[in-house]
Amino acid sequence: MSSELRSGEVLRELSYGGVVVREDPASGELEMVVIVPRGKRRLALPKGGANADETPELTAAREVREETGVTGALRGELGDVTYWYRRSGRRVRKTVRFFLFDYVEGSTDDHDHEVDEARWIPLDEARTALSFPGEREMAARAARLLTDPAADR
Repeated sequence: MSSELRSGEVLRELSYGGVVVREDPASGELEMVVIVPRGKRRLALPKGGANADETPELTAAREVREETGVTGALRGELGDVTYWYRRSGRRVRKTVRFFLFDYVEGSTDDHDHEVDEARWIPLDEARTALSFPGEREMAARAARLLTDPAADR
């Protein structure tokens, strides 16, 4: 049997990403780091695929570090976002599992080549500013967990 997909079959992808939060040093308000992917005009969360030897949590932490320049301490899992897109004429069902991190160190100036910009924005603003509904929901979920830890339990 061929490993090629028949026309109409769905490819499945699984990636991992992170929501990194901190207190704004000036205002004390909660903020999170977001990215503008290279060549795109959208505000997004850092995410990507796993290497062979990585757990989901390690993948999310690595992707956060590479794409934003910052490192975080794992707080817990936020949830999954699933969406569809086309690649080379094939439908792809992609699921991204997001994790919540507390900021530890690093600078958004230290992001990799896959990102045009990484920056901190107020957490409340992220709930409307992120380009994709599922990522806006992850920001909203992070805000609920940080203000009322029992909210999503």
